[in-house]
Amino acid sequence: MRVRPYAGLPWPLRWLARLLTVVLALGLVLAGVVVVIVRQSFPQVEGELKIAGLTGSVEVKRDRSGVPHLYADTAEDLFLAQGFVHAQDRFWEMDFRRHVTAGRLSEMFGAATLGNDKAIRTMGWRRIAEQELSMLSERTRRYLDSYAKGVNAWLAANPNASDRSLEYSVLKLQNSAYRPEPWSKLDSVAWLKAMAWDLRSNMEDEIDRALAAAKLPRERVDQLYPGYPFAKHQPIVTQGAIAQDRFDEKAEPRVKGVSALTGAAEAFDAVRSTMGTPEREGIGSNSWVVSGEHTVSGKPLLANDPHLSPAMPSVWYQAGLHCRKKSEACMYDVTGFTFSGVPGVIIGQTDRFAWGFTNLGPDVADLYLEQVKDDTYLYKGEWAKLETRKEQIKVAGGAPVTITVRSTRHGPLVNEVMESVKPTGEATAVALQWTALMPGRTVDAIFDLNQATDWHEFRAAAALFEVPSQNLIYADTEGRIGYQAPGRIPVREKGDGTWPVPGWTGEYEWKTAPIPYDQLPTVSDPSEGYIVTANNAVIDPGRYKPLLTKDWAYGYRSQRIAGLLEAEIKKGKLDAAAMSRIQQDTRNGFAETLVPALMNVNLAGPAVEARRMLKDWDGSQTLDSAPAAYFNAVWRHLLKGLFDDDLPEAARPAGGDRWYEVVGDLLERSDDPFWDDTTTKELTETRDGVLRQAMADAYQELADRLGADVRQWRWGELHTLTLTNASFGASGIAPIEMLFNRGPLSLPGGKDAVNATGWNAQRGYEVNAVPSMRMVADLSDLGKSQWINLTGASGHAFHDNYGDQSEVWAQGRLIPMRAPAAHTLTLRP
Repeated sequence: MRVRPYAGLPWPLRWLARLLTVVLALGLVLAGVVVVIVRQSFPQVEGELKIAGLTGSVEVKRDRSGVPHLYADTAEDLFLAQGFVHAQDRFWEMDFRRHVTAGRLSEMFGAATLGNDKAIRTMGWRRIAEQELSMLSERTRRYLDSYAKGVNAWLAANPNASDRSLEYSVLKLQNSAYRPEPWSKLDSVAWLKAMAWDLRSNMEDEIDRALAAAKLPRERVDQLYPGYPFAKHQPIVTQGAIAQDRFDEKAEPRVKGVSALTGAAEAFDAVRSTMGTPEREGIGSNSWVVSGEHTVSGKPLLANDPHLSPAMPSVWYQAGLHCRKKSEACMYDVTGFTFSGVPGVIIGQTDRFAWGFTNLGPDVADLYLEQVKDDTYLYKGEWAKLETRKEQIKVAGGAPVTITVRSTRHGPLVNEVMESVKPTGEATAVALQWTALMPGRTVDAIFDLNQATDWHEFRAAAALFEVPSQNLIYADTEGRIGYQAPGRIPVREKGDGTWPVPGWTGEYEWKTAPIPYDQLPTVSDPSEGYIVTANNAVIDPGRYKPLLTKDWAYGYRSQRIAGLLEAEIKKGKLDAAAMSRIQQDTRNGFAETLVPALMNVNLAGPAVEARRMLKDWDGSQTLDSAPAAYFNAVWRHLLKGLFDDDLPEAARPAGGDRWYEVVGDLLERSDDPFWDDTTTKELTETRDGVLRQAMADAYQELADRLGADVRQWRWGELHTLTLTNASFGASGIAPIEMLFNRGPLSLPGGKDAVNATGWNAQRGYEVNAVPSMRMVADLSDLGKSQWINLTGASGHAFHDNYGDQSEVWAQGRLIPMRAPAAHTLTLRP
């Protein structure tokens, strides 16, 4: 008997029903194919696998979050297994990253990424990495080789696109010829150049100052870069000075005083960002450490949350690397956050201490305006020969492109490949001098940090961490806490690095040697019993002569953290829960300045009701806060109304804490020229009129978006995060984006709150910078330490661990760093 389900329907409906059935059937078949392809690349997490190159067995124990803990008898086996496991979960990410750092993205994606490749080839990231390899210790090169063997063992076992990840199957649709190359130790070393690029210091400030100076006189540009507010925001190190050519944390300077500091950062859009935000005002981090004097357990607590651009998957990969028995052959017992593609742990804890990073942000890059004529450039009255080299870039689906890279004594000419870098005045080109373009030994530092046993060995390892320069905090099980500023920081013959300088005069050269490591600020066991770093000034220049930078964050986060710590200490002793609560603090540090000014303005119309919500608001930017929604909308419209008419687009405010200081100063001067809108020729606007207009515009925007009932407005409805895949997540093809992106998530916090969920006032309220992970280490029992990642361990779309930590992260919760094993895989020779 044949079943004819549509026989009783009229012909048109029968035809439509059959068509829908066919479409549905094809959809189900296609869905089944996608499921098969997706699951085919999921890693094996139980049983046994034979891996070439091992000398003994390695156990890979994964918890329910997919986080692996590796157990081996030799360091070589440990790092080989780490390479294998990284590749299991994140090989597409690793492959993508190495093409970024080599300037070879166009081999994968065609001409669309040529601009990125040209810029990176011009800077020569991989060429510098090649020079670094020969400088690294024999031990480090051996571990890098072991790691590469592990990656390649996985690659050899997964020869087909569908075996590797869903991204390779998608890429095959547009570039069927692509095949990933074997991994090399150079691929790992080069990744640190991307890390340095995203955490570079004030290059954008130099550009923005020059751009602003094209429209404004010098004194008004300087007004937009006020000095660091030492009177209200403490630096990291509050004691010590250089004595007898070393930094002595007990010494006092002979001359006291404060010199002006400036700054924040914006955009250098020509090069793809791998970790940082597009406009970089959201780049920052929090870390602090509390001594046992102030804790319930009597041992230190350490917290860290680096602020980076959100990505799917997260830039971080959690892992534990454990020697079954610590010995000369295997000296590691370390758990923490790693970079897929790089062996070792970047931030985390050993069996004896914990450490964290925030970006120190020293001025390690200068732009030199050059006079170039044909193949020569002017230097001290003579025409010197430009250094040149050819770079060929292969392009998928097209002919290779060859560029000629030209360099002066200061560095490569970047104006031809970076649109935001333009020569001015007498100059015809711009050269970049940057410490990351000098070979160094940062990779050695990673392994030394991971096997250090105390504060002295930790500081010795930090001496090798040259680029990017980071604030390092430390706490150990013996009760010691400490801070160290490392890095290669240049000493200038003249100038302070805040403006592009003429390269032809020879006056602004860097001295041969940087600031000696022994002269960089450090402190241990300070009298306060805690240390806070949040990209604030490291030390008062009145007690410290060497120039670190004049472009710091302005200390709103650091001072808030210090205030919260002091409040907890007054109440009693801190525990890990208190550290986590501080990480979740959402208070807007500028509200106490701006709200009174808004309340003093005569206002009429529907915005009055919205403003009334600010009267008793405590500045908290929680998900359900209506006042936070309105305040941030007012702040956005105020910045645009104040500065968009005066500044070129690239230099307009994104809304970071530099602008808190700028606007705070302007509020005291009601007739400052910045209040006047230069586009209204017949009118001269003043402070109150601009504030009034900002409140009205903010009300109208939110009423249109969220409804007229101001009490129903919610900050979380505006302030959302979409986790976007770095390669295909912004392809413009909705079905492809749906495969890899996740969200949106509604988030509390805001730019330069402790819970620093950044957004760009020029673009809207969507989140573009986040605490990329959070960690609270408990030195009384390291087994109780907790963490969370932005996404999940897996880089495979639709895997259970692809985004399983995201909701937990968004809710501000943490999970154990050492959780019970849910799966065990044994790797054998």
